[in-house]
This record gives sequence, C-alpha cells and structure tokens, in this order.
Amino acid sequence: MSNEVEEILKRVQQMKGVIGTIVVSQEGIPIKTTLDNSTTVQYAGLIHQLTAKARSTVRDLDPQNDLTFLRIRSKKHEIMVAPEKEYLLIVVQNPSDGN
Repeated sequence: MSNEVEEILKRVQQMKGVIGTIVVSQEGIPIKTTLDNSTTVQYAGLIHQLTAKARSTVRDLDPQNDLTFLRIRSKKHEIMVAPEKEYLLIVVQNPSDGN
C-alpha cells in the first residue's frame, strides 16, 4: 500500500468518533485494519456482501449509474463504505461522537 494511502488512513483513524477502519479487497478479504481480527472478519464479510447487493440494486435501477458511497446508521454505530474499483474502505464510528 502506498504512503499516501497510509497517511489518509491515519488521518481518518484520528477523526473524532472513529472506532476503526478496514480496507477490504475486491474479494472481501481484509487488507488493512485497525480493529481486532474477529471484528474485522465479521465486518469485512458482511459489509462486502451488503455493498455488492447495494451496487447491484443501483445498477438494476439505472444501468448507467453506480454506487459511490454507502452509509449505514444503527443505534450503536455508523458504518461508512467507500467502494472503489479494487477495494472497499469501511469506517466504523460512534454516531454520537461524529460530525
């Protein structure tokens, strides 16, 4: 991973309310994480599936369109997903500490 990517991840991790970040490969395999192993594997697998389903839904609605960002908010956490061509960036944060 490039130095630029490392710096971006470091900055995101230091933002208020951020619990952890995960970079997941196109296949759903965690590449880099700041969370413990079991949490990382769980988030990577489930969010990868959800993102694929959301992307598919967006394309079914309009074949010229694509998913650019996914934001999920629950009582405990807010999960933000930035899908790129070769990876997913997943950021988990405490919604009451964020923005």
